Amino acid sequence: MTDCIFCNIVAGQIPSSKVYEDDEVVAFHDIHPFARVHFLIIPKRHVATLADCTTEHEALLGRMLLLAPRLAKEQGLDAGFKTLINTGRGGGQEVFHIHIHVFGGGEPANRS
Repeated sequence: MTDCIFCNIVAGQIPSSKVYEDDEVVAFHDIHPFARVHFLIIPKRHVATLADCTTEHEALLGRMLLLAPRLAKEQGLDAGFKTLINTGRGGGQEVFHIHIHVFGGGEPANRS
């Protein structure tokens, strides 16, 4: 999927500020954060939306969700964090490669 920005990040064709990577997922800082800490967890395999997931994706989705608190803590979100999965245009999804937003810690320093 050469037209998918997240697939290009996975392929190393677009740089990212990685928080985590293994054989199945990548986590990196959002380039337009809406919190002091804001990163995304994405699967390396392209899946457009949560609505496209089937039972085949159960383990991957569980892996992504269980990774969120671990990475949130590593990023300094000891007091708590939020997660968000936008699904479809009506759900606010802008990049059609499933991803979990993990964020918290107040407003980002660079926000005006």
